[in-house]
Amino acid sequence: MSEKLKVVTIGGGSSYTPELLEGFIKRYHELPVSELWLVDVEEGQEKLDIIHSLCQRMVEKAGVPLKVFKTLDRREALQGADFVTTQLRVGQLKAREKDERIPLSHGYLGQETNGAGGLFKGLRTIPVIFDIIKDVEEICPNAWIVNFTNPAGMVTEAVYRHTSFKRFIGVCNVPVGMKMFIHDVLKLEDNDDLSLDLFGLNHMVFIKDVLVNGQSRFAELIDGVASGTLTARTVKNIFGLPFSEGLIRSLNLLPCSYLLYYFKHKEMLAIEMGEFYKGGARAQVVQQLEKQLFELYKDPHLNVKPAELEQRGGAYYSDAACEVINAIYNDKQTEHYINIPHRGSVQNIPQDWTVEMTCLLGRNGATPHPRITQFDEKVLGLIHSIKCFEVAASRAALSGEFNDALLALNLNPLMRSDNDAEVLVRELLLAHEAHLPQFAKAIAAIKSSQQ
Repeated sequence: MSEKLKVVTIGGGSSYTPELLEGFIKRYHELPVSELWLVDVEEGQEKLDIIHSLCQRMVEKAGVPLKVFKTLDRREALQGADFVTTQLRVGQLKAREKDERIPLSHGYLGQETNGAGGLFKGLRTIPVIFDIIKDVEEICPNAWIVNFTNPAGMVTEAVYRHTSFKRFIGVCNVPVGMKMFIHDVLKLEDNDDLSLDLFGLNHMVFIKDVLVNGQSRFAELIDGVASGTLTARTVKNIFGLPFSEGLIRSLNLLPCSYLLYYFKHKEMLAIEMGEFYKGGARAQVVQQLEKQLFELYKDPHLNVKPAELEQRGGAYYSDAACEVINAIYNDKQTEHYINIPHRGSVQNIPQDWTVEMTCLLGRNGATPHPRITQFDEKVLGLIHSIKCFEVAASRAALSGEFNDALLALNLNPLMRSDNDAEVLVRELLLAHEAHLPQFAKAIAAIKSSQQ
C-alpha cells in the first residue's frame, strides 16, 4: 500500500457518512487514512455540502491529519484511491418509497431488499455499480471496492458472475448486529474472543455455532433465545417479532431478523399492510429521520456523530466497513462476515455461488473460514430459491428484458401469483423509468400497449 492512504466514498452525501468517518478517526493509529473523498450526484449536492462541513468539524475536533474532499466528479476522486466504498441509493428515498408502496398496494410485502422491491432496487443499482467498476479498473485498478449498497448479495453475485473484477467485497451490518446481540445476551467482557460460524446469503444468514474463547456456547444461546430467558441489556433485540420457540429448537440455528419475511410471512405482511392503510411505509419514516438528521448536521457547533443516527437501519455499519478496510490494509487475517464467492470451499452448494459467511480477511482478500465446509441441509431449500432469484435478477439488470425481470420475480418465494408478478413488473418498470435506461424498449412496449 502507498504511504498515502486514500479512501473514496461514493454516495458521500449519505446520512451514514459521519458514522464511517467516526470509524476512521477511531482507528487512525492503525489505519492512517490521509484523504477521504466524498462523491455524490447533482441531486445530492446540498446533502454532500452539509456532510462535508460536518466531517471537517469532526476531523478538526479529533485532531487527526485527515483531509476530507467533496466532488461530483467520480473519476477525479478515484485518482490514486486505495479503497472505494459504495453506499449509494439510485433514485434516493423516493425510489425506496415506490419499492415499498407499489407491492403493498397489491397485497405483497414491500421491502427494499426482499421481494419485488428488492428486485427493482437491484435492477437500478447493478448497472451503476458496474460503471463504477469500469472506472476503478481504468483509474485505480489496485483499489478494493467495499460495497454497502443494497441488495448487497444480489450486487455481489452480479459482479462476480458478470465481470472479471476480483477486488470486490459485499458488506452488511446485520451480522454485526447479531454479534453485538450475542455479546450482550451472553454477558461477555470486551476482551472475550467471540467467533461466529455464520452462513447463508445476504439478509438470509444463520448462525450454527458460537465460540467464546474457543469454547462453544451455542447450546446455551439457543436455549435462552428459544425460551425467551436471554434478553439484551443495551442492544435492541434484533428479532423485532420473536421467532417461535418450536422453530428455533427444531432448526437448532439462530436466524437473522430478515428471515421473519419467510418464517413469519403472514404476520409481517399484516403489520406492513396495517401501516400501508394508515398511509405509512418504512421509507417515509426514514425520510423523516433523514430530515431531522440533516437539520442536526447543519449545526455549525456539531462536531461529533449525533446519537440519533443509530435510529437508522444501518447503524454500526462503520464497524463492518472500517474493519474490512483495516484487515486488508494491515493483513490482519481476522474474522469477518462478508459476501464473496466461496469457490468450492462449501461442499454442498454450487461452486459459482456468492454467499455471505464467516471469512478470514487479509491483504489478498477473503478466505472462507475453514470451519464452514457445509451449509446446514435443513435450510438449503430456502437458500437455493433465493439464490436462483438473485442469479435471475442480476441477469435481468444487465439484459433489460421484460421477461428476464418477470422470471426473477416469479422465482421469488414471496410471490404467490404469476399474474400478480406481471402486474408488479409493469407498474414498477413504469414507476422507475428514469433510473432504468436498460429497460427503455420494454417500457416503451408497455406504454404502447396501454394506449
